[in-house]
Order: sequence, then C-alpha cells, then structure tokens
Amino acid sequence: MDAALPEAAALAIAGDRIAGGVGTHETALASPERVDLGGRCVVPGFTDSHVHFLLWSLAQTDIHLQGARSLEEAVSRVAETAAERPRGAWIRGSGWRSGDWSPPVEPTKDVLDAVAPDSPVALVARDGHSLWLNSAALAEADGDLQVDGGVVEMDESGEPTGVLREESAWKFRRERVLGAISEDEWLGLMRPALRLASSRGVTAIHDKDGWLGALPRFAALRRDDALPLRVWQSLPAEKLDTLADLGISSGLGDDYLRVGYLKVFMDGTLGSATARLLDGSGVQITSKDELADIVHRAAAIGFPVAVHAIGDLANREALDAFEQTKPEWAPRGLRHRIEHAQLLTWDDVPRFASIGVAASVQFSHATSDRDLADRIWGGMTDRAYAYGSLWEAGALVANGSDAPVEELDPLAGLRAGVLRSLDGRPAWHPEQRVTIEQALQATTVNPAWLARDERRRGKLLPGYLADLVVLDRDPLACEPEELGEIEVVATMVGGRWTHNPPPW
Repeated sequence: MDAALPEAAALAIAGDRIAGGVGTHETALASPERVDLGGRCVVPGFTDSHVHFLLWSLAQTDIHLQGARSLEEAVSRVAETAAERPRGAWIRGSGWRSGDWSPPVEPTKDVLDAVAPDSPVALVARDGHSLWLNSAALAEADGDLQVDGGVVEMDESGEPTGVLREESAWKFRRERVLGAISEDEWLGLMRPALRLASSRGVTAIHDKDGWLGALPRFAALRRDDALPLRVWQSLPAEKLDTLADLGISSGLGDDYLRVGYLKVFMDGTLGSATARLLDGSGVQITSKDELADIVHRAAAIGFPVAVHAIGDLANREALDAFEQTKPEWAPRGLRHRIEHAQLLTWDDVPRFASIGVAASVQFSHATSDRDLADRIWGGMTDRAYAYGSLWEAGALVANGSDAPVEELDPLAGLRAGVLRSLDGRPAWHPEQRVTIEQALQATTVNPAWLARDERRRGKLLPGYLADLVVLDRDPLACEPEELGEIEVVATMVGGRWTHNPPPW
C-alpha cells in the first residue's frame, strides 16, 4: 500500500515492527521463523473507521430483527424470546427497519404487549436512532420521555405509540436499558466480540461508544493484555469542559488505546426519516453555530471533531462550521471528519477537500439502503452515497461499518464499495463505485492518517507496526465478481498473531 513499494515477495518482522522487504533482511534476524504463504496474500491490517463496539458486542446476544420482511415476522421473533425469558427481565433486540416491511406499517407498543405483556421490551432500529418499546418498558420512564432533540411518536389520543427517536431514544436506552448491564457483563460481551473482529482481519477501530463508557472498559481489557486491536476512542462533545479542566488532549494513551476525538450529531438518519434536508424536513440535533462553537473550543485543547451528518442540509452546515473555524484548527493540524456524508449537493462535494475535512463513510450503507433511499430520497439519489465523486474531488475517504447497523466485516465493505451491489442485482448508481485499490486505501492507509498514525500504521514498510492480514488470495488480482470469495486466513497485530497463527 505504498506507491514506492507496491508489492514485496517477502516480509521480515522483528518484534512488533516490519524490518524489511525482499533482500537479506528475512534471513538476517537472530532467530528467523519462516512462514511460507503458499500463494496467499498479505495486506495491511484493516481498520473499521466507524464502529459502535460496545453496542455491536451487545448485539451479538440481542434478538436479531434485521432481515424481517414484515411487522408480524419481527414480532414473532420477539415472542420466541419472550417465551424463554424470566418474567420481568428485559428483552432486548436490534436491527428492525419499518421501511423494509411489507406491507409498510409503523410499529406500536400494542403488538409487543400482545406477546410480552409482563416484561419490558426495547428494540433498537437498524440505524440506532429509533427505539420501539412496549407498555412495560414505557412505564419504566414514568412519563419522562421528551427531551430536546428527541421525538416521541404519539397516537390520535395523544398517547405514546411506543416509538422514540433521536435524543429521546438515546436517553431512554442509556438510562433504562443499558444502565442495567454490569461492568463484568460488559467485559464478558466484549471479549468474544474482539475475537470475532480479529477473525475478520480487524487490527484497529475508531470507536463511537465513548458516550457509553467504552474508554474505561477498553482500558480494563488493556490492563489484562486482552486487547487484540488498536482503539482510537471517541468522547462525547458534552465532555469538552471536563476535558479542558483536566488538561486532556487527543492522543493520550499508548499504542493500543488512545483518546482520539469528539463526537457530535447534526441530524438524524434516513431510516428514521429524521435526516435534515434542504427541503426543511428532518431533526436538527446540533446547529451550525453550535458546531462552530464546539470546534472552536475543541481546537483550543487539541481535539479533532467527528460530526454525524446524513442529510444535505446537515452536511452543508457541518462544512460551513468547519470552514468558518478553519483559521483556528488548521494551524494545529487537527484532522476533522464528517461521519456518513450520505446525501450531498454537488456544490458541497468538492468542499471536503478544499476545507480539509475527511469523509468517514460506510461503503455497505449504499448497498443496504438503496431501496429505502430510492423511496425516501426519490430523485436525489444520484448525489447520495457519492463515494466515487468524493474520491475524484480529492477528499480523504475512510471506510467503516457503523456496526451494529451493518456487520463489522471489512471484506464485505470492500465488496460493497467496488460492486455497489451485494444481492445479485445490478449495481446501484455504478458511477459512484470505487476501485479495489481505493477501497483498500480507505480501509488501511486513510484511517491511520485520521488517527495521526500515518508513519506507523496502514502500510507494510520498514519501521511500521506489524499489523497485517493474511488473505487466501490477492484482492488486486481478482475479478470483481470474485471479491465475495476472499477469506481472511490469519491476523497479526504488533508482531503477534491474534487470529489463526500458522501453520495453516
């Protein structure tokens, strides 16, 4: 993944570093152990640039509602679990999307009450921005549902339907559902999830669950030498004053766990119909002026900002705020980013590069959202998920999964970016494809740059950390339709095998 040395026939590793490529290096080590790849291919380790790791860990034990084609199918999955759980115990699920159901219908508390009348049920939408509750769960809130930036859906009689959106959903989930999980339970969920991530070639993540207490939990695993990947950790922007008082700035930590950046939300999502658009629709969570103030204060203590923006208005105002404050953050070398950047105007596409803001996107969203986008953003999808245009305009594009919204699987993301289809249908807006070389760069080189690690990670060059993935074949030599057959053979982080050490 370096223009000066695109390929090497052999790779030497000493301790946690790459020692060299082809030449005498591989036989000059004190105790050389040789691994014959047998025709396999090594690439730099994959970074997931946008993952909610705690929530993804939790989702492994949730009721899986993704793929349900109707309201009835979703409810039947809840009924199966409710029949097995003790009365009164929380029933958790995730992955529903009413836009995928046929016939189209919005969920209500009543259908959940019919199958789980005595236990609280909390079901997170696939996009993470809506929460579907039954009456027992709503009772836990004691009427405390409405908050600024939140939506409480109401029926004709003025009673909550059971669906909360945005800040209302997040507050309820944080305080009522997730607050009941103990520290030991969280660590017990994270350990197998870390092993699963390693099995998929993940050597680093940019985590988004700082609001949920991810940092101290990753730190606990790090103290036990049980952290097999590197974490660039977000913290909520609401902690800005506390961080300033403590004198903490971005980069604090070690090679495996570092305080990284602040996370902010501009708007909602496509699936919850809360993305903020130029036509006036959607939900504003943070205004342009509020974001500019956050970026201004963050720059003063050395923090980059990652801002969630889905709709074209949200993206425009995020870019405006970064442009307005550029004289303050650019001299400090801060590396800001817009998360998702799903719907853009053509005028705003080149502004990412000209302002110097990265596009932290998720290639898999284009393939899973295509039908919903065509329905909700009809007539505008030529400028949605415009990864090819962003790349061509010179933007730094980093790829992630947004797990548990999508699955934490970098190879699936690579395929989605290159093919723009994962279900056999023709490519959706094929003009927005990226090449396999670009997709690899967005999953290896560019995320390392965002974490200020461009001289230590993301490439396999002498002096870089030995973070790598062994694949069963060379993705650059594959035909596009063969990309779906590539498999991870083994994963190494810092010279240590974290998944499936040889011999193979």
